[in-house]
This record gives sequence, C-alpha cells and structure tokens, in this order.
Amino acid sequence: MSQLLQDVVGELQKLPGIGRRTALRLAMHLLRMECDSVDGMTRAIDRFRHDIKHCVRCNNLSDTELCPICQSEERDRTTICVVEQVADLLSIENTHQYRGLYHVLGGVISPMQGIAPSDLKIDLLCDRIAEGEVKEVILAISTSVEGETTLFYLMSRLRQFPAVKVTTIARGIGFGDELEYVDELTITHALMNRRALE
Repeated sequence: MSQLLQDVVGELQKLPGIGRRTALRLAMHLLRMECDSVDGMTRAIDRFRHDIKHCVRCNNLSDTELCPICQSEERDRTTICVVEQVADLLSIENTHQYRGLYHVLGGVISPMQGIAPSDLKIDLLCDRIAEGEVKEVILAISTSVEGETTLFYLMSRLRQFPAVKVTTIARGIGFGDELEYVDELTITHALMNRRALE
C-alpha cells in the first residue's frame, strides 16, 4: 500500500467509530472526488478547528461570542435546558419542540476519568440563573452512572434558587422495549414518571 494512502487511512482512523476498512473506503472516495471539493473540505475542517468558539453564555459552539440561540429574540428566556454536550443540544433542536435556551455542561462528573464538578460549566449556569430571569431549568442528562451523579449534583446546587422549578426529561422504557430486558434503573425511572392514560 502506498505510504500516502497509509497516512490518510491512519489519520481517518483517529475519528470515533472509524475502523481501518471504513477509513480505507473514505480515503478511496476522497481520491475519486474533484480536487476542488477535497480542497474545500480540508479548508472547512481547518477553519472549524481553528476559528470555532464557545458561547460565553451557554457554552454552545459558535462563530461569535454569543451563539445564534442566545442572540435570538424569539427564544423563551425563562427556560434553560441543561445538556452534557453540543450533540445533545442539536438532537433536541432537531425535534423543533423546544423554544427555550440551553446550557452545555461540557461533559459529566466522572471520577474515573478525572472529571470533577469544577471541570464543567456549572458555575456559569448558576451565574445565569442568579440573574433572575430563569423560571425553569430542565436537566436533560444521560441515564449513565456518571449522568445520574451529575444530575444529583446539579439538583443540590440548584436548591439555592428556590423560585426556580427544576425538572428532568422523562425517562423510562422505550417504545418496543421488552420489560424483561430493561435494567432496574430504567424501570425505576419509568415507574416514577408514570402518567394516567387519557
């Protein structure tokens, strides 16, 4: 195999979820693309990596100091949805069901990985709430052990704002799941979040 091809495959394999065979397919596809298209792609990746910023208010990715969501006058400024990563924010935005603001923590508390509460943007969240405009904080954190730890830590920190309603996204059994294969924590959440049939 050509050394140039090996180098490209090696670099592509550094991306999450990309194994050697997929990296090789991508490299061969890049070779078939027009040179201008490949140049445009590499310029976009380079600009993204060097020029991207974090919003000073919510920690979302942005081209400017404030992200478009924080700048928008059409968003409900009384509600903040707290998520772990920007990818979670994008997933919620894609539903077109939520019109409030966001706050990106930048991860979850994980002593095993050396991530402490001080490593996350929790103080920034508390500063935003202290401004007095926020009426509800929605915690949209994963149901992993680390996510649950982060959730409980956030709930304890947010107790200092008694006027603010703190909620979590509904958790429970997914559509099509069989009960015998669902873990105990998920079943517990499903029982706690049960609702009456209409």
